[in-house]
Amino acid sequence: MDLKDCIRKLDAGGHLSHVRTETDPVHELSGLCSKLEGGKAVLFENVKGCDIPVFSGMWWNRENVAAIFDTPMGRLPALFSKAVASLKDAPVAPIIVENAPAQAVVMPRPDLSRFPVPTHAVQDGGPYFSDCVIIARDPDTDVRNASVHRLMVTGKSRLGILMDMGRHLRDYYERAEARGEPLEITINNGVHPAYFVAATTPSPAAPIDVDELSVASYLLGEPARLCRSLTVGVEGIADAQIIMEAEILPNIREPEGPFGEVSGYYARREDRWVVNVKAVTTQINPILSSLHPGKEIINGQGLGVEADLMQTIGRQVKGLKDVCMTNGGNHYHVILQMDPPNEGMAKNAIMAAFAAFSDLQMVTVVNGDIDIHKPEDIEFAMTTRCDPDKDIVIIRGAFGHELNPVVKNNVAAKVGFDCTYPVPKPKEYTRVSFMDVNEKNYVMD
Repeated sequence: MDLKDCIRKLDAGGHLSHVRTETDPVHELSGLCSKLEGGKAVLFENVKGCDIPVFSGMWWNRENVAAIFDTPMGRLPALFSKAVASLKDAPVAPIIVENAPAQAVVMPRPDLSRFPVPTHAVQDGGPYFSDCVIIARDPDTDVRNASVHRLMVTGKSRLGILMDMGRHLRDYYERAEARGEPLEITINNGVHPAYFVAATTPSPAAPIDVDELSVASYLLGEPARLCRSLTVGVEGIADAQIIMEAEILPNIREPEGPFGEVSGYYARREDRWVVNVKAVTTQINPILSSLHPGKEIINGQGLGVEADLMQTIGRQVKGLKDVCMTNGGNHYHVILQMDPPNEGMAKNAIMAAFAAFSDLQMVTVVNGDIDIHKPEDIEFAMTTRCDPDKDIVIIRGAFGHELNPVVKNNVAAKVGFDCTYPVPKPKEYTRVSFMDVNEKNYVMD
């Protein structure tokens, strides 16, 4: 199963739009994505200056994702939760295959200018690969790691990369750099979304000594397929559309950025790490995959984070029913739905959420009678069940996500809102309800 299979499935289910008008990858392609965001996925078939199509929007909504995984939309969180749990319960290791589709074509010399890599936001510093799964190996233990990072094209065989503080790839790199050695990686573009879910599994669920590609195996229903590389000692994803074999160079920093990030703001241009691309292979007639900054990241990462939080918080606090990353929160705000069996447990859930996913800046806890996917229901709970004097939890000086501008030197205050009614439930918290009728049974004009 590869990206092309996913595209065919989306098309067959009415979840894909084809853009046949010539589209410039510099700003125009992402400009159109910003207009279409939230709807059908998009295949740009006529990209200016290149005969390679560009695909985007797979993660714009959960209907698209459900279609790919042949799963009802409401069951996606449970599916992803089971996939994350498989890391502990029954991990299925990847396998190495020969004659990988991703190595059908070998580029004589790496030349990234041959790919229609989009320049997304108007102030971006250049074209960016935004939807690549990077695979590396721990310099000391040889355990594989999969992760997603932005990659700015700075030359025919050169990329700038951001490695966030606290990420496993940065840990690997810093140990390799201390020895004066490059860190070998493969950069895999155009992969089945199962690999993206694996690569974005939060660290508490996938510690540094665990190969999170087992998550992909669970979602695929078979072992994840890898292939040996031509020039580096790290495997690529056998069914990727494009594999770049590369190394992150030690003791070299070059300008990277700005880039319109998940925070909704531009990340500053600074001297950051440098990737040297040693070889490029592709499928026959490859399709480049691009992640449009915005809802794709919120949904793509959010489903995995929700699954992990269900597992992690559920083990510590009773009464948890559901978890939702909010669209407006840019993966910094999560809603927990629970009916606490005892007073104070909602506040315990707030602290457990911050511990489980350090990027969070805000956690809101509501009862089971609140629809966590409706902002008006959340606001109802906040205004009628949260007493600011005793139900707001502020944690000062906590580790946060460096791309959030409110975070300074990786530290910021975090806030939790306990919007649950007292235990046991007082009569005055009974919500107004009405007789349930079927409007289709009535003649109306």
